[in-house]
Amino acid sequence: MAEKEKTYVEDVDRSLYDFRNEDKDNYRLQAGLDPAIVEKISEEKKDPEWMRQFRMESLEIYNRMGVPDWGPSIDGLDMDHIVTYVRPNTRMSAKWSEVPEEIKDTFEKLGIPQAERESLAGVGAQYDSELVYHNVREEVAAQGVIYTDLESAIRGEHGDRYAQMIRDHFMHLVTPRDHKFAALHGAVWSGGSFVYVPPGVSVEIPLQSYFRLNAPGAGQFEHTLILVDEGASLHFIEGCSAPKYNVANLHAGCVELFVGKNAKLRYSTIENWSKNMYNLNTKRATVAEGGTMEWVSGSFGSHVSYLYPMTILRGENSHMEFTGITFAGRGQNLDTGAKVVHAGKNTTSYINTKSISKDGGISTFRSSVVIGEQAKHSKAAVSCQSLMLDEVSRSDTIPAMDIRTPYADVGHEAKIGRISDDAVFYLMSRGISEEDARAMIVSGFADNVSKELPLEYAVEMNNLIQLEMKGSIG
Repeated sequence: MAEKEKTYVEDVDRSLYDFRNEDKDNYRLQAGLDPAIVEKISEEKKDPEWMRQFRMESLEIYNRMGVPDWGPSIDGLDMDHIVTYVRPNTRMSAKWSEVPEEIKDTFEKLGIPQAERESLAGVGAQYDSELVYHNVREEVAAQGVIYTDLESAIRGEHGDRYAQMIRDHFMHLVTPRDHKFAALHGAVWSGGSFVYVPPGVSVEIPLQSYFRLNAPGAGQFEHTLILVDEGASLHFIEGCSAPKYNVANLHAGCVELFVGKNAKLRYSTIENWSKNMYNLNTKRATVAEGGTMEWVSGSFGSHVSYLYPMTILRGENSHMEFTGITFAGRGQNLDTGAKVVHAGKNTTSYINTKSISKDGGISTFRSSVVIGEQAKHSKAAVSCQSLMLDEVSRSDTIPAMDIRTPYADVGHEAKIGRISDDAVFYLMSRGISEEDARAMIVSGFADNVSKELPLEYAVEMNNLIQLEMKGSIG
């Protein structure tokens, strides 16, 4: 008997990502957060003295700051029960054959080696608090591109120039004083990547970092720092997943992006954290004259998310685009969006998001557009559309505009609604079943956003936007 086709929209199928490894061989610090724990992390990382001091200062700031009270509740997150550092029983390797079998098996299941062989210029794979694998193609390295783990670069293992470059930029865009979880990140950060693209170099195929959190009750605090120099270009892909546990996990990573004069950076993220995850990530970019910053974001997982990538258009004629899609299912409260600050003249930005909520899921879109007094003749447009698939789901849009000059062109469009009965009726009148009609409408709703996701590169993420309906989104 042929398997019955699914003609309704289900939750995202996460079965591919819910396998887990025993972590009995891992080294982990005790749960909680105090100076001794931060000192131990610094010791494990072999930090230079300036970084050790930075961690301790960040901890002091963390202890003084309050928890955000304006977004979804994070009362279920208790730092006394979060382990801030878990080290897998391995060292980082540039050879896939040297990665331990159980960790290698994890990334094989997720498709990382296949993706690297087929279409990636370089890959970094982080497992819990440590990078376990990092590799970059010879032809890319020959262009002078640096793509390595952040920690070894800080210690000067790739030259004093890059160590100083990191010190000059690390948590200068996102500072520990920005909010409590930025301060937490500054204190306990671990892992992550450093990328430098020299002037005029175009990296034709993407680099990718993949973050896997296997340990229950743990946090992951990777830091990504990318510098794209004048006239250079890069596409960077970030993927995240974790198995589901019945205890809270925390992700409080940080991304800092510096786009030089006439340079271009596309930063694509596909997050599929499990539904016990609190995703409190902070991402920020600054763009010089004539530069372009493109964000592509797919948010499909976590219990609660606070995620609003921010772009500062400092240079004249700089440009930003943000494209995002969010899927909130049962037990999920995803608070996402984007921020942009126009500081230079003739700057332009476009924010375009789609969200889908079902089974009681809550999706909130927040945007902030600031056009400064000096940013004359700038243009900004925001478009957010939300689709609720049932009577119990919820969707909100919360846009903010702060325009300090009359010489600007700003537009905002928001649409929230359920599937139109008229549209369903029209399709049914053309001989299409009701279930097929609803599936077609959802697919069409998400198409112009989902097609921007880097599916041709991030092979292991393809299943995320297949919403188990007849006809797939994407």
